Amino acid sequence: MRNLIFAMLLLCFCFFANAQDIPKIGDELVINTPHSASYNHIDFPRLNFLVKKGKLANYKNVYGNKVIIKDVINEDNGITYVILEKKNGKKFFGFLSDVKANYNKSIESGELSTIKP
Repeated sequence: MRNLIFAMLLLCFCFFANAQDIPKIGDELVINTPHSASYNHIDFPRLNFLVKKGKLANYKNVYGNKVIIKDVINEDNGITYVILEKKNGKKFFGFLSDVKANYNKSIESGELSTIKP
């Protein structure tokens, strides 16, 4: 009986933990520095494309930017993508109004982090 109660409590805890991972439109996130030279789970343009546009070839101007989830896309295979736009309304690198990101992988890798209210 005690094992059954423990299993039920564990199951309920898992459901509540997963329910907090679901992104909603309007949630605020912060873009962090990537662990490698580029972002793997946020679809920023490659550095050579930024140079062709006349911009500096680095991502330092997006570090620490607060972004808002504009749209949430749930695919059939279980991957959740979010469309992000800057909170201040400006464009990324001066020409991108929004970017797409794999929500779960970018949170796990530390490229994005949530803002605790």
